[in-house]
Amino acid sequence: MKQVSRPLSLVSRSPDLSRRVLVVDDSRAQRKILCLLLQRWGYQVTEAASGEEALRLCEAQTFDIILSDWVMPGLSGLDFCKSFRALPRDGYGYFILLTSKSEKTEIADGLDGGADDFLIKPVSPDELHARLRAGERLLGMQRELIDKNRLIGATLDELQKLYDSLDRDLIEARKLQQTLVRERHRDFGRGTASILLRPSGHVGGDLAGFFDISVRRRIALYSVDVSGHGVASAMMTARLAGMLSSAAPDQNIALAGGVDGNRGAWPPEMVAWRFNRMMLDDMQVDQYFTMAYAEIDLHTGKVMLVQAGHPHPLLIRANGGVELLGNGGMPIGLLPNVGFERIEAQLLPGDRLFLVSDGVTECPDPQGVELGVEGLTQFLLDHATLDAPGLLDALVWSLNAYAGDADFPDDVSGVLFHYRG
Repeated sequence: MKQVSRPLSLVSRSPDLSRRVLVVDDSRAQRKILCLLLQRWGYQVTEAASGEEALRLCEAQTFDIILSDWVMPGLSGLDFCKSFRALPRDGYGYFILLTSKSEKTEIADGLDGGADDFLIKPVSPDELHARLRAGERLLGMQRELIDKNRLIGATLDELQKLYDSLDRDLIEARKLQQTLVRERHRDFGRGTASILLRPSGHVGGDLAGFFDISVRRRIALYSVDVSGHGVASAMMTARLAGMLSSAAPDQNIALAGGVDGNRGAWPPEMVAWRFNRMMLDDMQVDQYFTMAYAEIDLHTGKVMLVQAGHPHPLLIRANGGVELLGNGGMPIGLLPNVGFERIEAQLLPGDRLFLVSDGVTECPDPQGVELGVEGLTQFLLDHATLDAPGLLDALVWSLNAYAGDADFPDDVSGVLFHYRG
């Protein structure tokens, strides 16, 4: 049966038979009177005739309650109290000074010296019993606190073991997630594609990549940002990576068959539509994702792309201009029967197309001010002479500096295509 605990103030406590009490007084008669009273109330009692003897006893064993006369030859009760408080011990000792002193300054000195309570001599048995019960309540609360702290410590140890196990699993999960993007850079002859993928935690919800549609003719680029963080988002990116992989073209949601390396492909707006239907009809999860997906003709430089709630793709012109493409669009997996708009652009030799996640544009400085599209555009103009891998490395360094070397609050990812023509 479950026991119902009651507030401490309402619990009636009898003396704890395990309580050890030390009586210190240079008067043998006074000690005997006090000891008889304490033994009658069920305490284990030890006597000491001086402060020095009492201090030696306290160094050798533990006492829960101390009753000490203030005025004694040699080490006074107050000095003994100060020395007792300086001893190393696990639990608390409740210290009562027995005194004929009643001046406020003397009582203040006793409290400053570490005493918990006072009794005026000659001691009244009823008052002594009441003061002992007060000490019992304090010691009882301390014991409960120690027990709870011990339980908390044991629980924290278990949680630490679970955290260490989870941390090891997440490290392995990160290694596996990194294998989803086997190539960080590829030369397609008439252009190159480079990937930036840096999760903010152990595992991330961003995905970026590329694949061949038809060999040396048409390629696809994509940048995906799954809602949320952690394991659920990482599992979704793993599934999406399989649906945008060139290693398994029959499972690639963007491809539409074909032979001899000349595959067909759904247009970008249909790729987004198929993903949206899959999320709502087949997967039925409480997640959505944003995406920028582009198809590039390597011979003509023609670009067809779709923007589904993702940051605007950036077209970096060789002549020094930067153009924002797209009108925003709806994220994928939020609403049924959503239409997606096809966007077309023309790449000229030397131009670059950058699909980037909001972890870049929304990266905050120490005051919380985001980099923004303007900040990213200025960075791209300032570093236009770098090659694609160098530009992405410089972007990470720049974001680190902008954030004040703090951890990124969101995954940072993107894919940069450089068109040679």
